[in-house]
Amino acid sequence: MNFDVVIKNFDYLLWGAYPNGPLGGLAMAILLAAGGIFGAFWIGLVAGLGRLSKNPVYRLPSILYIEIIRGIPLLLLIFWFYFLGPVLFGHVLPETTSALAAFIVFTGAYIAEIVRAGVQALPRGQMEAARSSGLSHVQAMQYVILPQALRNMIPSFVNQFVSLTKDTSLASIIGVMELTRAAEQINNRVLTSPTEIYLTILVLYFLICWVLTATSRRLERHMARYQARNR
Repeated sequence: MNFDVVIKNFDYLLWGAYPNGPLGGLAMAILLAAGGIFGAFWIGLVAGLGRLSKNPVYRLPSILYIEIIRGIPLLLLIFWFYFLGPVLFGHVLPETTSALAAFIVFTGAYIAEIVRAGVQALPRGQMEAARSSGLSHVQAMQYVILPQALRNMIPSFVNQFVSLTKDTSLASIIGVMELTRAAEQINNRVLTSPTEIYLTILVLYFLICWVLTATSRRLERHMARYQARNR
């Protein structure tokens, strides 16, 4: 195997043409994943709490959003944002914006389920105790329930970030210059070392996901020790 092509183009795999051109490669994949999980957190938080609400005005739209989005392939959602953008907004959305919007909406549905499960995992007495102390339902959720639940959700959020990092490769289908697309461009240009090129991006994806997974395990152990000390 000849890795000369990979070595010569390794910087392109890492950050694309930056600083002389647009950012791409692995750096773009990480930015897409980070932006996606950040935006999805807020959508998921609202939808997760909405699903737990007894008010159908909040509960029913949240259930519809979660169930519909979780039943749609991510690739199809990317296509929807990319091809329906001109119809909805009157102009073509950039490829990166379309992919990021799809990642946020898609991941938000899964974050919502994490939030719902995290809140329901707490003893029901927590809410009852908070309400008996004079707090409203919203105040009890804000000051008592969510701080505990979100702390327990951190490992699940990291796992979702790992999954989204791998899913960013789907953005290459609409031309986003992330890691997979950068590898495709190099392969189409040289036409001599596809095995070496795609083996390299496999290793890069693995290293990123391994670091995140190891972080998740460490957080889980830390949370287990914290809960043991506070029993």
